[in-house]
Amino acid sequence: MKQFFQKTSNRLFAIILGGTMAISAVALAQKPANPGKQKLPVPKVMVDDRPITRQVGHNSYAPVVKKVSPGVVRLYTSARVQHTAYQGNPGMDDFLRRFFGDQFDMPNRRGFNAPRQHGIGSGVIVTKDGYILTNNHVVDGADEVKVALQDGREFDATVVGRDPKSEVAVIKIDAKDLPAVPLADSDKVEVGDIVLAVGNPFGIGQTVTTGIVSATGRAGALGLDYEDFIQTDAAINPGNSGGALVDLEGRLVGINTAILSRSGGNMGIGFAIPTNLARDVMDSLIRDGKVVRGYLGVMIQDLTPNLAEQFNVKGESKGALVGDVTPKGPADKAGLKSGDVIVEFDGKKVTDSRHLKLQVARTRPGETVPVKILRDGEIEELQVTVKELPGSERLAQGGRPQADEGTLNGVTVSDIDPRTRQQLNLPPRLNGVVITDVEPDSAAAEAGLRPGDVITEINRQPVKSAEQAVEMTEKAEDKRTLVRVWREGTSRFVVVDESDHKQG
Repeated sequence: MKQFFQKTSNRLFAIILGGTMAISAVALAQKPANPGKQKLPVPKVMVDDRPITRQVGHNSYAPVVKKVSPGVVRLYTSARVQHTAYQGNPGMDDFLRRFFGDQFDMPNRRGFNAPRQHGIGSGVIVTKDGYILTNNHVVDGADEVKVALQDGREFDATVVGRDPKSEVAVIKIDAKDLPAVPLADSDKVEVGDIVLAVGNPFGIGQTVTTGIVSATGRAGALGLDYEDFIQTDAAINPGNSGGALVDLEGRLVGINTAILSRSGGNMGIGFAIPTNLARDVMDSLIRDGKVVRGYLGVMIQDLTPNLAEQFNVKGESKGALVGDVTPKGPADKAGLKSGDVIVEFDGKKVTDSRHLKLQVARTRPGETVPVKILRDGEIEELQVTVKELPGSERLAQGGRPQADEGTLNGVTVSDIDPRTRQQLNLPPRLNGVVITDVEPDSAAAEAGLRPGDVITEINRQPVKSAEQAVEMTEKAEDKRTLVRVWREGTSRFVVVDESDHKQG
């Protein structure tokens, strides 16, 4: 179970991602179901976007539960613990490290019989042919995922893809005519609507709780790049993550994700990913094998009343203020300038910078959309052709290397943006790509590469972008890769040898 802490009113709270109840914390290895570049057709989900029926007075929610519960499943995950057998004994760890050096901590050393760690969570069937929505942290790298249906059937599941930036993951089971839960238009959810949370808390079995929508558009709860949570007081506990938040029509409005708690149990503040966001991520993972997001090329900030006065914004202080424009980016080519206030994007009002970021991310790259700006007190409309967001790229797919695969299997890298440079305290002149994920069973992990490292060279060639790094590893002639890595102020060379590496 992962915990994130924050101070609120000088008291310690914990944001708990309660999807997996685990014997011990572990980083699990992802195995994508779409390893190549072949695009898969997006599955047909049932969509019911009728307005929510709002009426006071209900004697029972049993009809809704009977409709929804068959489509909410239990997930069981399994993975090998990636640390030494003496992990719980720091003194023994230090003693052995003196004799064996840093290699003692190397995850999954060959010949090491690591114990297995098990977790539980929930998921929601959204297509009749077996696509299931859940949370990223529920299946984060699991090398084994099993799905148990309400009717007693069990299936082995494949991780189609996961998106840590939104906490959405998609898995697939091989079955037909499954009881899929229809998706509602989560943009129509309002504060005060009655909702039911269905899931598998603490592994005791399917449980239903009820509450109301306490807030919408919540952000900052988990520190994710893309947050637009529905907040509810329906009881959500560890094991509920990945489960369903449904309305009184039995339609999915959100995927339960986390709780704000002092004790680790429910305290009436739970968060669910809205279905519109989850569906966009799911469609992209299935169609493209990764999450493809739109990119505008602007640095934006919220419009405060003081800033609104300075930039001649009348009425409500709504919109996103452009602080800077990326040269030759989509916004620059469309004519946007520093000091512009974006008030409308693709026909939808922009309330703040976070709202605009979500809207842009949901726009398909290559699409041209109208953008209304306020410049010097006057409204202007520009046409912007959105590009794909530069970001994390997998150098090569995980799993057993094939003859035609690239090198550095299981390593994911990202371009270094100003936020990353600040978070990792990287020197201003340091160029390269930052490692965001390393599969524990990979040769790269054995060689010592880890998240946070900056790759500056591959086979003695400078690396300037994630896209370039992918190209440099796609057509490698040798399975031995010389990587120059910057870590904590020093640079060193590492050889990643995949010539005879096998997982397991």
